[in-house]
Amino acid sequence: MAATRLELNLLRLLSRCEALAAERREPDEWRLEKYVGALEEMLLALKKHSSKPAPELLNEYSRKVDFLKGMLEAEKLSSSAEKALANQFLAPGRTPTTTKERTPATKMVHLQTKARYTGKMRSELLGTDPLSVNESEELNLRKRKGLASEEKQSAAELDAMLQHHRSMQEKLAEEMLSLARSLKNNTLAAQNVIKQDNQTLSHSLRMADHNFEKLKDESERLEQHAKKSVNWLLWIMLIVVCFIFISMILFIRIFPKLR
Repeated sequence: MAATRLELNLLRLLSRCEALAAERREPDEWRLEKYVGALEEMLLALKKHSSKPAPELLNEYSRKVDFLKGMLEAEKLSSSAEKALANQFLAPGRTPTTTKERTPATKMVHLQTKARYTGKMRSELLGTDPLSVNESEELNLRKRKGLASEEKQSAAELDAMLQHHRSMQEKLAEEMLSLARSLKNNTLAAQNVIKQDNQTLSHSLRMADHNFEKLKDESERLEQHAKKSVNWLLWIMLIVVCFIFISMILFIRIFPKLR
């Protein structure tokens, strides 16, 4: 599939950003940050375009834009140790942006910034000031013989600092994983409690329905029994009345009225 105009513009701007990132910039340099912001907008538009490139190319473009954005954010950090640590976690591009490149430009920029931040950290650890290049070279030449052991010690301190930051991040990741597991266990326990409560409620409703049906049956039986008892009592009263009536007639017939 042929590249669209939007993709070509993105490639040109990406190549320009990589070139600017490889140069030494002044602290008040603003072009690269503006260009990276424009790159993000163009990449977002390219992802929504109907003729967007293959997912592998989009991932590579996103990887390079994220690298440039992360590099700018790392430059805004205060200490050289934080900059070096942030730069360590950046992921440069895997393929060249243009056909003229043999090695991806972002990879070269990553190596340059890593070396620059490491040099600044060594200077801070050795207590030297960031003077001019010539003065720094003279100081290095003067102290190279006498500070060989100190350089080794500073390198060891740098490695120890990076190892400390790495261990802190691993510890934080383990704590987050532990919290996630605890949250999962609490969620499962809550689900089990809710499930048991639902089962208990369903059982109670079934028992209530069963008791209601039994109460209804017993009420009907009691009503029928009451009707039967009333009928027997009525018949007994009728028989007693008839018996009394017949007895009175017989009494009158047997014992006539005295004159």
